[in-house]
Amino acid sequence: MEKLFWTIGEVAEELGENVSAVRFWTNSFPQFVNPGRTAKGDRRYTSGDIAALKEIRYLVKDKGLSLDGAAQKLSSDRAKVSGRVKAISILEGIRRQLVEIKKSL
Repeated sequence: MEKLFWTIGEVAEELGENVSAVRFWTNSFPQFVNPGRTAKGDRRYTSGDIAALKEIRYLVKDKGLSLDGAAQKLSSDRAKVSGRVKAISILEGIRRQLVEIKKSL
């Protein structure tokens, strides 16, 4: 059974970023990332929020776009960005598997 909600720490670990970067991106892109809040005020991210954060990370960190540029790219061509992020994720998984195979030889 897949989890429905993740904490900001879990999301930061998944992205390979620190918590403050995830919080900053969440506040900078409210139209794409809108986590729910607990009664205590903690953020709870959904899988859709995490996917959007991965897209934002790709555009800002990997492609070097500014926050405004990333927002424009997501608004205009989100499907293309999403496809690239998914392809990169799959390729990274294949690479990890190949490294494990190489270690076992």
